[in-house]
Amino acid sequence: MSEDAPNAAGTPQGEPAAVPSLASVEDLRRRFEARGEFTSRAEWEAVRVELLGRKGGLIRNLLESIGRVSPADRKAFGLQVNELKRLVETRLEEADERLAEAERAAEEARSAVDVTLPGRSTLLGSLHPVTLAMREIEQIFAELGYSVAEGPEAEDDFHNFAALNFPADHPARDTQDTFFLEDGRLLRTHTSPVQIRTMLSRTPPIRIICPGRVYRHDNDLRHSPMFHQIEGLCVAEGISFADLKGTLDAFLRRLFSADTKVRLRPSYFPFTEPSAEVDVTCQLCKGVGCPTCSGTGWMEILGSGMVDPRVLRNCGIDPRRYSGFAFGMGVDRIAMNRYDIANIRLLFENDERLLRQVR
Repeated sequence: MSEDAPNAAGTPQGEPAAVPSLASVEDLRRRFEARGEFTSRAEWEAVRVELLGRKGGLIRNLLESIGRVSPADRKAFGLQVNELKRLVETRLEEADERLAEAERAAEEARSAVDVTLPGRSTLLGSLHPVTLAMREIEQIFAELGYSVAEGPEAEDDFHNFAALNFPADHPARDTQDTFFLEDGRLLRTHTSPVQIRTMLSRTPPIRIICPGRVYRHDNDLRHSPMFHQIEGLCVAEGISFADLKGTLDAFLRRLFSADTKVRLRPSYFPFTEPSAEVDVTCQLCKGVGCPTCSGTGWMEILGSGMVDPRVLRNCGIDPRRYSGFAFGMGVDRIAMNRYDIANIRLLFENDERLLRQVR
């Protein structure tokens, strides 16, 4: 490239004259001052390298050639080159700040929110089927005049078994059914201990439901080692089995549908007498029969009965004056019927597709 070819600093390309002069420094200064504002970071960087670069920078070359200048001009030449260097550094620093400010402004413009644009729709989550069923059950019983009572999940033997009239040799106490803890306590096998705690702390009339998690050694298509349960208790003067049947019939028809069939089968529970299992029409097959209901067309939905007088007496309530009924249901099984879920394991696999289906 010839000496007359312009470079990024507005100065001729190529090496300075063998013996640089004050005129050559002044010419380089004049050409640099004549250039306009930097329009891009690339242009700024090119000029910086050309003038101040460690290898081949024009000003660096001038500084290194001071020894070749005549002694008479050497001092003036050095001062002029240093002034040129300070000028270039100052101008480049100012240009760097302007470019940085412009870059920040451009970035802010790119990321700015236009409030006049229509809003973007957000993806809404959904509640778990068990939570939906739990809330619906609580709402129905709230309309029937029941309040919600809660208690600890780690219980003692008295509240979980003894006060509920479980004999010392009852199979439910065995490790095949109950999770025992090292400190002698256990994970509650039902929410009935909440009923005991309520009767020990309150006087009738009592109308409560007790929702919560319970734990048992059980695992198949319709059972899980941890599941959700809601138990109910009503204690007052003059309570009869007819009140129990009417309450459950109204609740189940409201929960499922008005044409849902309900049947009571005689059963046995240590804490109720008489006792009954309650079945409803299988909501998956509508009574025709399917694997979930074992081909019967019925789904066992809860257990119930009149509170055993000995349980009332254990809680300091006079059974000659008061009577009551109790019931308990697995919320997971109700959720299966309510939302047509064939396998209880689906409730605990955290598959988002299940949540989208019941949204």
